[in-house]
Amino acid sequence: MAKTKKTSSTKTSVQANTGVSIRPLSDRVVIKPLSAEEAGSRTLSGIIIPDTAKEKPEQGKVVGVGPGKWDEDGEKRIPVSVKIGDKVMFSKYGYSEVKVNGVEYFIVNESDILAVLN
Repeated sequence: MAKTKKTSSTKTSVQANTGVSIRPLSDRVVIKPLSAEEAGSRTLSGIIIPDTAKEKPEQGKVVGVGPGKWDEDGEKRIPVSVKIGDKVMFSKYGYSEVKVNGVEYFIVNESDILAVLN
């Protein structure tokens, strides 16, 4: 008797301005990088560090979450532990950069998310 995978009814997607949407698969998460002010790219004296003088941000806001991975038996889905709206810190080289209608997003595996920021 062959096992069939059950589909999850929770679907989340990121809707861009022109109707194009991004729906992450499996345990992937779509992150919108934080702006310079949100990420704290300002010195104590108030000087803003320009984008050209720093590395890519490693912090962002979760805007889309996949349904999760299947367990080893393929019978149960393991949900992703972050939710939409969480501010997260992720691995420096652990993301794929995509641009949809001029807006930059990062797609990361849940395992590449290092921490949730409060």
